[in-house]
Amino acid sequence: MRFVKSLFGQVIIALILGVIAGVAWPDTAVALKPFGDGFIKLIKMIIAPLVFCVVVHGICGTSDIKKVGRVGVKALVYFEVVTTFALVLGISLAYFFAPGGGMNVDPSTLDASAMDAYTSRVAGATDTTGFLMNIIPTTFVDAFASGDILQVLLIAILFGLAVAMLGEKGRPIAQLIDLLSHVFFKLIGFIVRLAPVGVLGAVAFTVGKYGIGTLGKLGMLVALFYVTCFIFVVVVLGAILRLAGFNIFKFIRYLREELLVVLGTASSDAVLPQVMRKLERLGVKNTTVGLVIPTGYSFNLDGFSIYLTLAAVFIAQATNTPLSFVDLMTILLISMLTSKGAHGVPGSAIVILAATLSAVPAIPAIGLVLVLSVDWFMGMARALTNMIGNCVGTVVIGAWEGDVDKERAHAVLNGELIVDLSKATDD
Repeated sequence: MRFVKSLFGQVIIALILGVIAGVAWPDTAVALKPFGDGFIKLIKMIIAPLVFCVVVHGICGTSDIKKVGRVGVKALVYFEVVTTFALVLGISLAYFFAPGGGMNVDPSTLDASAMDAYTSRVAGATDTTGFLMNIIPTTFVDAFASGDILQVLLIAILFGLAVAMLGEKGRPIAQLIDLLSHVFFKLIGFIVRLAPVGVLGAVAFTVGKYGIGTLGKLGMLVALFYVTCFIFVVVVLGAILRLAGFNIFKFIRYLREELLVVLGTASSDAVLPQVMRKLERLGVKNTTVGLVIPTGYSFNLDGFSIYLTLAAVFIAQATNTPLSFVDLMTILLISMLTSKGAHGVPGSAIVILAATLSAVPAIPAIGLVLVLSVDWFMGMARALTNMIGNCVGTVVIGAWEGDVDKERAHAVLNGELIVDLSKATDD
């Protein structure tokens, strides 16, 4: 009974019911899509103001303004190193296991029209200058209206620095923003209770529309991608987190509710506010959480990085395109660039993959059509890996900066201290 009353249990039940509905009543299941979309929209409407409040309050609460820049630099260095590991792992396992081997697909027989919706956005996805300029919002309000996390983060950092430099005069503003952040977190507490409904709608729609049978056609690719993500999380992220003094399995258990929501909706956006609050309750300072998590959503896409290199090599193998060592290095280097900022691109996975293929002449870009039917299923593992990677990165950078209360963190991870986001404080 306790299991059914818990959010974890309710999400598990919603996942099962969603699969059953998708298999038994596919037409009805597809009509449930608004439940999933509505839940994600409810979360997204809170993200921009919440990130702004958390970052501004964190900056105002630190006595060392230089620390903000130091944390930002460390985060970017960490992100680059870890995503490079992800890219290399993806390309290595794809080359070794050859998931596309034996498919013998003739590129001329593929339907090019299926790519039209994605290739029109490729230019913007590969334009580094355009990406950097897009970080600067047109107006202060526009950043919040569009919900662009990087734009909101830029405004929050500048605003927070300005308030902090005002000293005592800025204290009332800092206190007001702190109070607002508590209001937004309380709103999140209301919305997160709808997570089972959102997961039910998203899973039912996915199974009803695409069918579980779709996985059989490209099963080797999907299976290898999930295995690669699992290896990356357990081995790479597990080792990194262990160096910070924590256990990856206990950490994942602590975030199990959020991970299930991500699994059901294939979107890490759906849990961003809860994850930020949970990391703070774990013992990570809000300054670090506020800077690292939003930045990581654009620069630390571990699952996405694995997907890029794995899918690119798969397409080459499926179309019998030989790849030299230079070609493999080209895929790796291009992916290092195109994977950054992908979170803000509509239909990001397919768009950025198309951008990557267009920059590697050896691989027929039309081969992108091969992965369209299973992209949603791969999207679940992408989102899970991205989220875990960002959470691990936040804890590691926090430990690096001495911003983690390790005694509290171990108590929480060991179950000795229970975190309940519906309460103002946890005892």
